[in-house]
This record gives sequence, structure tokens and C-alpha cells, in this order.
Amino acid sequence: MAMWCTIRTFSKHALELGNQPATEPIFFVKPSGCLHREGPLPVSSHPGEVHHEVECVVHLDDRLEPVGIAVGLDLTDRLTQGELRADQLPWTKGKCFRSSAVIGEWSAWSGTWEDLVDPRIGLHLSLSVNDVLRQSTPLCEMSVTPRQQIASLEAWAPVGDGDALFTGTPEGVGQLFQGDRVHARLTNATGEVLSEIDIACA
Repeated sequence: MAMWCTIRTFSKHALELGNQPATEPIFFVKPSGCLHREGPLPVSSHPGEVHHEVECVVHLDDRLEPVGIAVGLDLTDRLTQGELRADQLPWTKGKCFRSSAVIGEWSAWSGTWEDLVDPRIGLHLSLSVNDVLRQSTPLCEMSVTPRQQIASLEAWAPVGDGDALFTGTPEGVGQLFQGDRVHARLTNATGEVLSEIDIACA
């Protein structure tokens, strides 16, 4: 499973990191080996900073239609990423380290790409660290939509059945430390929890 990750899809998040909001999808790819399987997040053993980014993750079928959704964490070594960006180098080391991707349980999705950002359905991301809310945003605020993202990938990328699309993070990202507890949720307009991550940092 390849994990296709889109950046700057929420304007406020782009601005909080000093970037201009994107108008077209911009991607990087996490290989399947980045997926965290079990146990606490190994924050203290990573040779750098680890920052949280909560996202809605979409599971793709062989027609590149959305068949499942989950909450996900795109963990980022922000310091390393910034240093590489300053030198105009690829920032793979800042994004594709071990256990840098976490995906909660999948919830079946029978809606369209457009439904993911429909305010009436009300998909909403939230993330708390040690019971303090850090990120909380409805998907309808996404400025580069999931439909735009998959249309771009379909035109050029070897995206396929079983791959996952990380659709981007809202504002409020921050650093994680050993001993932190991370609680992330994807909910709908009625408050139903569709997917959840509850994980410690070691």
C-alpha cells in the first residue's frame, strides 16, 4: 500500500507554517514501511523532532473511488523538513521515517468524493494531546478538495487498488514528546465517531 499525501490543503495550516496556500494538489509519498503497526509511538528514539498532523485518510478501490475513510496521523520531523527545504532539497527524511504514519480503523464509505467535504455530512477532524485540544476543523474548510487530489493523481501517478490518500491537515500542528497521549477522531455531523486513534508516545 502506497500512502499518497497532499500538502497545504487547508489554507490556515499553510499560513501557520509560513507557506502560501496551494491552488493545485502537491504530493509526497510515504512507503508502506512508514506505517506504525502497534505499541506506543517511538518519539524519543527518533533522531529529531516529531510533530503531529491529523488527517482524513481515504482508502481507494481499483476504480480509484473512495471505499473507506479513517483518521490518520502524518507525523513530521519539522526541524529536518525545514532544514532540507531551506537548501531546496527533497524533505523525505522529514516525512518518511519509521512509524511516521498512523491510520485508525477504517469506516466503510459509500459516498462520493464531493460528499467528503459536504457540510451536511459534516466530517470533522480533531486531535488532542494530553486532553488539550490542538486541532479541530471540519473537512468542508479544505481549500484543495479530495476530488481535486484524486483527479491529479489519476492523471500521472501509479496510484492503485488498496492505496491510501492522506488528504491534508488543518491548522494547529505541534511537537510530541515522550509521555504524551494523542487522541484523534474523525466524526460526522451527528457526532458519531467514524474512526479513532488513542496512542501513547514513548
